[in-house]
This record gives sequence, C-alpha cells and structure tokens, in this order.
Amino acid sequence: MIQKTTLSFLKVLILFSIFIFTKSNGYAQTIVPQQLGYPRICAGLIVDGVPFNEYNATFSYVDFPAGTSFEVELSDDAGNFTSPVSTTTISITDNPTLQQQTIRFAVPTDLKGSETHSLRIKSLTAVPVYSTKFRNSQNVNTFPVYYRTFVESFYINNKSATATYCGGGSFTFSVDNPTPADQPSSPANYPNLKYKWFKDEVVITGETGPTLTVNAAGVYYAQIDYGGCLDENFSSNRVTLSSSSAGSAVTISSSLGNPFCSDGAGTVLTATNGNSYVWKKDGEVIAGASTRSISAAESGIYTVEVDFGGCKASGSINLQTNSFNASIDVADQYELKKDETLNVSITSDATTPKFQWYLNNIAIQGANTANYTVSVRGLYRVVISQESGCVSSKEFTFRVTSEEDAKTTVIQNIVKLSGAYPFWNIPDIYKTPTTKIMILSSNGDMLFDDVGSNYDPELNSFIQDFKNVNPVYYYVIKSDTGEKKGSITVIK
Repeated sequence: MIQKTTLSFLKVLILFSIFIFTKSNGYAQTIVPQQLGYPRICAGLIVDGVPFNEYNATFSYVDFPAGTSFEVELSDDAGNFTSPVSTTTISITDNPTLQQQTIRFAVPTDLKGSETHSLRIKSLTAVPVYSTKFRNSQNVNTFPVYYRTFVESFYINNKSATATYCGGGSFTFSVDNPTPADQPSSPANYPNLKYKWFKDEVVITGETGPTLTVNAAGVYYAQIDYGGCLDENFSSNRVTLSSSSAGSAVTISSSLGNPFCSDGAGTVLTATNGNSYVWKKDGEVIAGASTRSISAAESGIYTVEVDFGGCKASGSINLQTNSFNASIDVADQYELKKDETLNVSITSDATTPKFQWYLNNIAIQGANTANYTVSVRGLYRVVISQESGCVSSKEFTFRVTSEEDAKTTVIQNIVKLSGAYPFWNIPDIYKTPTTKIMILSSNGDMLFDDVGSNYDPELNSFIQDFKNVNPVYYYVIKSDTGEKKGSITVIK
C-alpha cells in the first residue's frame, strides 16, 4: 500500500514538473490564425493610379507579454517555411482585451509567385513562436500568391499580325521590347515573369519563357502566367504564322502610302516579317539597311530580300513621291571678286511655290522670288515651299566668300547691324586649327573660346540685343605668329 501511494505521488510530481518546465520555456504560448477573407493574393493591379498591395491577417494569441510584436511570414513557392519571406507590415490593429491582432501587410514586389504559397504568424520574441498556416476563404492552407509586376497588354512579332516561315524550317516569336531602358514599357524587362503561349487557342505545354520557336502554321499569342491570378487582359496581340517557300512573294508597305507626300522625313517601308533583311534602291544595296523597316525619302525601286531561316524570298515597291523637284545654279561655295555680284536662280516644278532667302540665318527682307543677286559674303539659304496639294518644302545652302578676305589681315572692330553685312568677321588667315580665338563681354564673361577652324563668324552668337547703349566686346587671337587683342563695337 505504501509503495502504491509513493508511486502515485511520483507521477503527480513528474507531471507538475513538466507543466512548470513547459510554462517556464514558453511552450504554452499559442498563436491561432483566423480564416482569411480572400481566396488568393493578386497584388500589383493599378487602383487609383497606385499598385494595390494591402491584405489583412487576423489572429489570436495566448500567454504573450504585453507589447509583444508579431509579423506575417510568407512561405516559399512550395508552401514550406524552410526559407520564409518576411512581408512588409503596413499597420497593426491590436485588441489586448481579446488578445487578438490584425496585421495589414504587403507582399514583396519582386515575388515570383506560385499556386502553393502559405502564410503564418511569427512572434518577434527571443524564442520565436509560429502559428499554424492560415486557411483562405476556400478553407485551404496553400493558395496562389503573386505580385503582378506588369499589368497591361503587350506585343510580339513587332506588333505585326502576320509572319512567315520556311516550310521545313522554324520561326521564333519573342516579346517586343523596343525600349529596354524604360522598364514599364515591356514585360520582357521583368525577368521573374513566366508566360503561357497559345497556338490556335490551345496552351503549348512547357513553354514559359519570353520567346517561342515553332515549326507549324497557326495563330499564336502569349499571356503573362500569373497562375490563379491570371488576367486575359495581360495578353499579346495574335499573330497568324504561315509557311513560305523560296520564290514566295514578300510584300512592302509604305506608311504614307504610294505615292507619298514627302515632308523631309520620308515614309517608312516595312517588309514581311522574317529573320534578316537586305534592302536595295534601284539595284544598289542600301548601306546599313538590315532591319524590317527603313525610312525612304526619295522615289525609286526599293527591293528587299528576306531570310525566313532556311529559305529566302524577295519583294519590291515602285515608290513615288508627289512632292516637287527643285535645283539651284550655284556651287556650295563661291568666292566673290572685288565689286562683283552673283546672280543665283532656283528652278522648280512646285505648284505656286513660295521663296524665302536668308543671309546668315536671318531672313532677307523682300527676297521672295526664284532669283537673288548676291553682293556680300556670308552663309546663304533659300527655302522653297509648296503650300497646296502635297504641302512640303526644300532648301539649299551655299557660302559666299570674298577675294579680299583671303588677302587682308585687318581685323574688323565695328559691326553695323543696319549695314549690308551686319556680322563680325575675321580674316581667313586666322581660321586655322591652331589659332585660338577668345571673345569676352565688357564684364569679362567668356562668350567664345575655341580654335579658329571652329568659329563661324556669320553666327555671331556673342552679339546680344541692345536698346540704347552700343555694346563693346573684346577679342584675343593667339596664333603661331603672336597674339592680337582688340575691341568690337556694335552700332545700329
């Protein structure tokens, strides 16, 4: 009887010791998660101009000291917490009386995402305590979690709705990325994204990258794979791929039509999509023209040879412009003799053309005909405009020098703005790659500092507008023969 009583006492003592040990080591502390109010986390969608990324997690806690902090942890993409991810806490709502807390949190913006993530609560205590996994609104503890970094439609195949490949060969589609420096411009700038590729509305198994190589005709498109957060709005254009063989026709389109109205920039010629291109104009290869689209500002026969990867085909377009032709009867540079004048004429087939002549980039008052008589040196420009039908313009430039400039060493020190030549000029002898020219304002500000060969005296950017006082500038010219200094006075 004594032995049985002693044994019972020992059992009670052991159980009491276990209880005391458990309490002293914190194992009675408990975190109980409540069921989530959402089935999945699909962050990143733009709401009121801002990516949405706020979610609630409510839980109860037992036997934790007042003021204990908690955080929401996200599992790896397999639902395990071997290497958990800490979420970002946005706000905390605590109810100490009920020992209940709600944490508003955000998932990482660089999260790759999966269908089998889990959430739990972790206490930020010396020895962390973890809750069991949260259950979502569908009562499962693993569910889709994604941060959707790109939430727009996008393009493949350079936005073209058609493509061609060689029979027996292959064709590669890729997500367009015309401006890699602008990250939001294309999903291709986000390497964590996965894709779903479709052929004739059926998903292609195993293809998840930003490119797809195929060898069968059909209608193809791509979709950003956000799993359970999939949105059909995040899809590409659809492309019809057809088979070609050597000798098949290649088409060339002109962005401005044919004939086109050239405004100086020209039209854009675009060939059937392929792997590589060789462009020619009137039978001559156009240097550097190796892309699908090129700019063309002149009439002519344009051809392109397209390599589809295993076979090649060619196409052509007889490009015509309904602009006008014009020519000028003076060389790019002309030297006036002493007391000589030069008659310059424009020949044009423009409809009711308008003319404007310029001297040193300043419009010459009254010079509005096809002819102009040059009597002073300078940089001349004439603009011919056709203002009816195909509205466009052409211009010619030429420079007139003086025979006297090549002989004199005298440096001009007065510029008369109302004169026939209202510009400061230096003799040609100083316009060399080794002659240094400096121009300073009356306050000592450096207005020009360069070598003579880079100085265009007709520009005169240093001459500033003035009202009543005649401004004075100073020059320093350093050459192999010495240094010259002087002043420049500008008068009306």
